[in-house]
Amino acid sequence: MRENVLFVDDEGNILNSMERAFADVDVTVLKADSAKEALRLIGEKEIAVLITDNRMPGMCGIELLTCLKDLSPETVKILMTGHADLSTAIEAINIGEVFRFIVKPWENESLIRTVQEGVEHYRFVQTLRNSDEATLLSLAQTIELKDPSTRGHCDRVAGFALMIADQLNHPEETKLHIKYGSWLHDCGKIGVPDAVLNFSGKLKDADFNTIKQHPVWGARVARQARLPQAVINIILFHHERFDGEGYPHGLRGRSIPIEARIVTIADIFDALTSNRPYREALPWEEALELMDAMSGTYLDPDLLWLFHAVIINNLDVT
Repeated sequence: MRENVLFVDDEGNILNSMERAFADVDVTVLKADSAKEALRLIGEKEIAVLITDNRMPGMCGIELLTCLKDLSPETVKILMTGHADLSTAIEAINIGEVFRFIVKPWENESLIRTVQEGVEHYRFVQTLRNSDEATLLSLAQTIELKDPSTRGHCDRVAGFALMIADQLNHPEETKLHIKYGSWLHDCGKIGVPDAVLNFSGKLKDADFNTIKQHPVWGARVARQARLPQAVINIILFHHERFDGEGYPHGLRGRSIPIEARIVTIADIFDALTSNRPYREALPWEEALELMDAMSGTYLDPDLLWLFHAVIINNLDVT
C-alpha cells in the first residue's frame, strides 16, 4: 500500500516543486496551503509523513506539529525551515516529536531520502504494534542491517541479559519483557541516517549528538506501538551510566530501571567479545576485566558481580 505523504506550505509554487520531486517515488502526495487545510486532510486520511513549513499565516508549522501529537500521534513529523529559524527547528526537535528538519532551499535528493526514512519509521511502528515474537526478532535483525558490524548482537544481548534475570528470579513476564527490550534496544537507530551510523572516521559533534538521540527515538516508537513499560525503559535508558554521566537523561544509580541496568551489562559484554571493524573480539576473561574497571561508573556493581558468576558458570559463551 502506498503511504500518504502530506506537504504543507502557504506558497503554491513550493508545493508544486515538492510534488514534482516525488513524481517517481512510491508514495501518494497530498498538498495543503495552510495548517487549517492540513488538519482537515488529517481528519479524513491516514497520513504517514507530514512535512510542513514553519512560517505560515495563522498557525505556524511548529503549532501544527504540536496538534498532531494528539490528533495523529503515529504520523512522522518533519519541519521545513529557513536558516534564520534553525535554532527554532532544533528546539522543536528537542522538546517535541519532530523526526527531522529540512533547511530551505532544499536539495531534492536529501528531501526524498528524509521522507523515505520517515515512511520507513512509520511502517516500523505499524509492524511493531501488531507483531508476534518471531516478527519482533525479525524486526530487530532488520535494524541490525543498518550497521552490519552488529549482526546477531540483539539476540546475544538478550541471552546474556536473561542469564542475569534468571539469577534474580524475575517472573516469566518480566523476563519476556527483558528479552524483547534486548532485541529492540537499538531500534532508535532506524532514525539515524545511514551515512552517520556507518561513518568510519571520527564523528562531528553534531553527528554524535544525532546518534545519542537514538534511545529517545526508539522509546518514542515503542510508546507509539504500546509496548510494555519495561521494554520502553530498556530502549530509553540502556546508555545511562551508574554514576549519572550517561545519556539521554543522566539518571544515576538505582534510579535507572533495573531492566535497563541489566541490558547495559549484556550490551557492553557482547560488544567487547564480538568482532568489530576497528578491533577483534576480546576473550571473555579480558572483557570482564575491562568491565570491572567500569564498576560503579558505567555499571551497577552488584549486577556486575552477579554477571561474573553467570559467565563463569557458562563458559560456552566463548
